[in-house]
Amino acid sequence: MPRGTQVIKGVEYVYEYDSTWNPDKKYGTHTRNYIGKNINGKFIPNKQFRLQLELQEVTKNLPGQTEIDRSKRSYFGATYLFDVIGKKMGITQDLQNCFPNDWEQILSIAYYLILEDRNPLSRFPKWASTHSHPFGFNIPSQRSSELFASIDENSKQNFFLMQTERRLEKEFLAYDTTSISSYSKSLKQVKYGFNKDHDPLPQINLALLFGEESRMPVYYRKLPGNITDVKTVRNLLSEIEFLKLGKVSLVMDRGFYSEENINALFNKNHKFIMAVKTSLKYVQKILDGIRSTLVTRPNYSSKYRLYFTSTLVEWEYTPEKKRDYDGETEVRNMYLHIFYNDQRAVDDKNDFNELLDILEKELLTDSRKPEHEKLYSKYYQIQTTPEIGIVLTPKQEAIENAEKNYGFFTLISNGVQDPLDALEKYRTKDFVEKAFGNLKERLNMRRTSVSSAENLEGKLFIQFVALIFMSYCTRPDRMVE
Repeated sequence: MPRGTQVIKGVEYVYEYDSTWNPDKKYGTHTRNYIGKNINGKFIPNKQFRLQLELQEVTKNLPGQTEIDRSKRSYFGATYLFDVIGKKMGITQDLQNCFPNDWEQILSIAYYLILEDRNPLSRFPKWASTHSHPFGFNIPSQRSSELFASIDENSKQNFFLMQTERRLEKEFLAYDTTSISSYSKSLKQVKYGFNKDHDPLPQINLALLFGEESRMPVYYRKLPGNITDVKTVRNLLSEIEFLKLGKVSLVMDRGFYSEENINALFNKNHKFIMAVKTSLKYVQKILDGIRSTLVTRPNYSSKYRLYFTSTLVEWEYTPEKKRDYDGETEVRNMYLHIFYNDQRAVDDKNDFNELLDILEKELLTDSRKPEHEKLYSKYYQIQTTPEIGIVLTPKQEAIENAEKNYGFFTLISNGVQDPLDALEKYRTKDFVEKAFGNLKERLNMRRTSVSSAENLEGKLFIQFVALIFMSYCTRPDRMVE
């Protein structure tokens, strides 16, 4: 019979438990029988359990008693693969060091989440009965909740640090966030906010760091649901100092761009590659100077099917306060990488004209939408006459100003001089998007299904462990030895 432990008033008690599934009521039940204590790492049975053992010893060799052999078939292939990956990547060893009492259960639930696509943990008993896994026994719902709550912050941080020391080299780290919806009203960080999946529910945000060369997740952090991307960077830079990465190199999309964030990155001496809007004044000034010369053969890349160029720009920033700070700004150099894709320009222009068609239809049928009011006045002169009704005159200059940037894409970097190298590194963000997809779909994290902050933190950590295994399996350049 499977065993578990529970700490009560500082004493670690040992119990055996049995789980059964009620097919009529569609839920599992389990019973516990306490059999003793763990004292200084040694199991001390209680009086009742000692009597039970003695009775078994007396009766097992009585005449007429025969031992019954039982056979059982378990699936072993996939979990064996994960065992090998866990050993190779040091995941198993690091979990043993950080969670000496629970590492087997953590691995078993991680395996289950990967193999049982989008199935809730309530189905774990059925899966455990047919699969070989590290814990080897059933983990009922109550025990999984206890396990989630027992995963403390210090142990998690130690695990991140150990994993980082094992495999993180000098590489760029892609950084991004995603939203996770929640029905819970008891979680403090659940807020109505900027939901990227357009779910009409309050949410939390999840930030993730992902290695550009290793193709492996490095670190995650849960954030309040109403915090915007641009506000997360400074907190990230402070939080990841414990990973001892030295000078961090980050890859981010344009949602993280702000003067404050660029200043923070410069002040920390971190390298970065970041997408920026083409509408920024200093970007527009440079674009206006190269539009007529960019689309030439020397600037074309057949590999990426686009035109590219790069220019050095100066960034003025105010250093963080120091004792000898005199209030003056400093100048740092960074590269503005400019790319142009003619097919993307055509697609953008087609999309824009479809938008104009929608705006015109709304105006002419008097079905204006509040969210489009700024666009109506930006692109049209609108007049109403008794004879004709509504008359629209397109503002051609505004339309041309919008269209002139179609097909252009820009990155800034203070560490990568070659534009194609910067583009290649920036495209690693695709792996973060895939990782978020795996978390939400495969690992069943589209919505939280826990009622306490402690359980959410623990479940997120085990899902992160599962994501490490999944990311290793999907790397195109590595195979398990």
